[in-house]
Amino acid sequence: RRWIEDRNARSPEGRVHRQGVHSVIAVPLQARGVLLGVVVGARMRHPDDYALDDTVFAEELASRAAVCIDNARRFARERSTALALQHSLLPSGMPGQSAVEVAHRYLPSGSLAGIGGDWFDVIPLSGSRVGLVVGDVVGHGIRSSATMGRLRTAVRTLADVDLAPDELLTHLDDLVTHLVAEGPGEEVAELGATCLYAVYDPVSRRLALAAAGHPAPALVLPGGGQAELIPMTAGPPLGVGGLPFEAVELDMPEGAVVAFYTDGLVEDRERDVDRGTEEMCRALSVPADSLETLSDNVLKAVLPEQPCDDVALLLARTRALGADRVATWDVPPDPAEVAHFRQAATEQLTAWGLDEAAFVTELVVSELVTNAIRYGEPPVQLRLIRDRALICEVSDGSSTSPHLRRAHAYDEGGRGLLLVAQLTQRWGSRQTGSGKTIWAEQPLPEGPLP
Repeated sequence: RRWIEDRNARSPEGRVHRQGVHSVIAVPLQARGVLLGVVVGARMRHPDDYALDDTVFAEELASRAAVCIDNARRFARERSTALALQHSLLPSGMPGQSAVEVAHRYLPSGSLAGIGGDWFDVIPLSGSRVGLVVGDVVGHGIRSSATMGRLRTAVRTLADVDLAPDELLTHLDDLVTHLVAEGPGEEVAELGATCLYAVYDPVSRRLALAAAGHPAPALVLPGGGQAELIPMTAGPPLGVGGLPFEAVELDMPEGAVVAFYTDGLVEDRERDVDRGTEEMCRALSVPADSLETLSDNVLKAVLPEQPCDDVALLLARTRALGADRVATWDVPPDPAEVAHFRQAATEQLTAWGLDEAAFVTELVVSELVTNAIRYGEPPVQLRLIRDRALICEVSDGSSTSPHLRRAHAYDEGGRGLLLVAQLTQRWGSRQTGSGKTIWAEQPLPEGPLP
């Protein structure tokens, strides 16, 4: 009090004194060694000055308040870090591909639990096919986001090997089991995850998909109608281990819409999953002028104002490559016939207006068809696909894949695949139900897509 009375009348303390303040107490807000601020108390109407008991009470109050403020700061920092990590790991733009038209939405959770591990992806595959992925990591926070990033990278790596959906999930399940084993004392559920992986082929118009504990996607056929869930068996969540995953294959008409989503869209504390799924299917059945509009309509119709979990939604409208974009030949197992198919491929390129790609295509056809006849097994098939790139595929009945090697100076062979790899944009092989397919892609001349 004496300190206040001694202040100059024009000073802030003097002005406070004129307002009737006769006693002041100041206590620092300090938590975990960090000074967060100062709490100042002033008495105006109470006649007694602050005493020692008031100081003890103020220090205890400030200590608890400081811990609460510091916890809030830590939570806000962790949430912003997890959100930044999540957005950096999710695809910022969809890669160029012709198989499907896509639209996507990701909404982070607004609950105190923090950001979850939901993700989606669109992966271009060989033969104009595309992989569609949606998944959800159990838990919230930075750890879930980091685990999501590892799983997304693993899915992309396995998809590049052209594994079937059920085989890919089997390898992904092994990865999650190993992640759990690396952290001693952790339960499987703490690092568990769900995932759905689908592959769509615009040439055959077939959709193959498998799920690991993930909700089945919804299908809307072209021309309207009610959206329905695709009947499939969801295997165990990733990380359980030891149980198989079952793949489902469907014939898809051009223009069908497939909706992939995470459980945060249909599951909430105030409603069960069945009701949320019904609301989603009704919203998907309402016609919209674009997939972007349909995505917004679904979120508005299904989600509550404050979702308690992350939401990922991926809509894909199927496209088809017609017969004018694909040429297929059955190859007899006779090396003398290779020249005939080189000529057939050249004539097809002329019909497509791609004469400048004829030289490389002849070399690729000659090498791949000759290898299939010599080292593979019947039936042998040659296929050319005109898409965003010119794709040459040769299939045979053998499951043995070729390996790129560098021939020695005196070797009479062994340079064919090396030339194919150097002259084309990329090449590779994939296993099929009846054998394997070797493929190579060449970039098309710049201009409008066919």
